[in-house]
This record gives sequence, structure tokens and C-alpha cells, in this order.
Amino acid sequence: MKALSVAALTLLSVRQAYAWGAIGHEAVGFIAMEFLAPNALSFVRSSLGSEFDQSLGTGATWADDVKSEAAFRWSADLHFVDAEDNPPSSCSVSESRDCGSGFCILTAIANYTTRVVQTSLSATQRQQALLFLDHFIGDIGQPLHVEADAVGGNDIDVTCAGSRTNLHSLWDSGMINRLLSANYRNSVTVWADALVTRIQSGDFRSLTSSWLSCTSTTEPARRDGFTTTRTIEDDLRGFLNRNVSDVSEISSRAITPLECPLVWARESNAFDCSIVFSYPSFSDLCTSAYFTNSVPVIEEQIAKQGYRLAAWLNVLFDGSTHLP
Repeated sequence: MKALSVAALTLLSVRQAYAWGAIGHEAVGFIAMEFLAPNALSFVRSSLGSEFDQSLGTGATWADDVKSEAAFRWSADLHFVDAEDNPPSSCSVSESRDCGSGFCILTAIANYTTRVVQTSLSATQRQQALLFLDHFIGDIGQPLHVEADAVGGNDIDVTCAGSRTNLHSLWDSGMINRLLSANYRNSVTVWADALVTRIQSGDFRSLTSSWLSCTSTTEPARRDGFTTTRTIEDDLRGFLNRNVSDVSEISSRAITPLECPLVWARESNAFDCSIVFSYPSFSDLCTSAYFTNSVPVIEEQIAKQGYRLAAWLNVLFDGSTHLP
């Protein structure tokens, strides 16, 4: 991550994050592919190439795949932001409190938003920027990727369908695997197609405008907590139209969290209070009301982040969301 300082790299923790799991991330990417505008789609296909089947679905797991490699070990802490709150009684995300080091998913999305459109970079660098955005815009929708308590739930032992796991893994993959087995023929593409249909003509259709409305996406996140209502389209268009020739300014902007991802993080974090940490002790969470109540949250978060990923890329490459 070129724009981050060496000092920031020294602040990496030992925490490991495992995202939504491969299926969840692939679903986000496959959903996004269905809503890309022409220029964004062309860039995605040419950038990812045959190595990733020209698809954000196939490419969505790359950031997880490489983070254990020596060359990318620095990226592990970019998959989350440690919200120092107190679920289930109190949930909140503060950029100054939770990303004070300048090295978290909030700064990562800002950095790679800058780099993916920076034509002075090599094709490989822009491809990696795209792959990181593909993954991190998915990650920020997972409630336990915006939570510090119990190491994002990794230290909480739970049971899923008779097997021992931890709360983080349960939300990453345990409940998703059970859901696909029961309802979607164990197929991520069948699941993604079903969610796309719900976005286009089903129960998600009425929600999509709110999914693309946030408080400011390309102006720096304000630490005082007061924001003005802006949309992805408004703010990214301003970002693209601004002529920046000073490399130092690009670097400075790249490591400043943007407002919209902070809003998304707060949305996800709210579920830590309403459902994620409100689990019944000594109960199998995959055969109880906890599973029934969690599945709608998981499906909406996956659908929402896929739609947002498409909108983000559309505005960057086509100038507007091209979405209803």
C-alpha cells in the first residue's frame, strides 16, 4: 500500500481477519458484476483478465489469499476496523478512536479508490487496487469486521450444527454454508443470482436508493461527528473532476478515511448490538432462532455491498452510478 507510511506499518497487530469467507466475498463480487456500467465493466474485465475469469466474483478472495504471503503480510490489518465499543449494550465506530493509526479498512478503501483510477500506475498496481476494493467493500459489511470486542468475536466459542467454532467464523462462513446447503444447492452463483433478483424486482428493490445514500464519500471523514447528506455519485464525481497534480496531495488524500465507508462501517457495527452479540449461551446457534434472525441480515449485507461495489466503480469509470 504505497501511500501509507512506514510508521503506520509498525502499528500492525497480530489479529487475523478472515472476512466473509470465500462464498460471501464471491457473492458480493458476482452481484456487483450484474450492475456495472459499460466503462466500469470494460475496466474490470481487462484488468482482471483470464487469471480471474474477468470477474469480481472470482477475484473477490484474492486479498485473503495473499495476506499470509511475505510480500502482502502488511495488508492483514486492512481488512477491519477495531471499534472500541461495548456490544451488545453500546455500539459505535469512531474514525479518530478506532483508526487512529491510519491503518485500517477505512483508510484502505480511500487509498485504493485513489489508486484504481491513477493512470500513472502500472496495470498490475491498478489491478491490485481493484482487487483490494472488491474485497474490502465486502469486508466492511461484515459486522465483526467493525468490532474489537473478543478480537472481533474470534475469542468467543460457539456451536454451529453440532460443530465447535467461534463467533467470527460463524458469521464469516458457518451460517452461510448452512444457508446455501438448505436453500441454494450449495452454489454461490445460485445464491448471488437470487439476491440479484431480489435487488432488481423483489424485496430489496425499495431499499436500493438508501443503500447508495450516505453522508460523504470522498471528502475526509469528519471527526466531530457532524456530517452533511451526500450521495456516492455527488461526491465521487467531485473527486474525479478535481485536478490533482501534486503527488504529495494524492498521498495525503489516500490515507484519509472517506465519509461513506465510515457510514457503512457504522451500519454494520450496529448489528453487533442488535443481533451478533445477543446470542443465547449453551445453544446451537445454527439450529436456533439466532440462525433464523441472522440470515436476513447476512443476505441484505451481502446484497447491499455488492450493489455498493458496482455503484462505486460505476461512478469512478462512468461518471454516475447508472443505477435506479
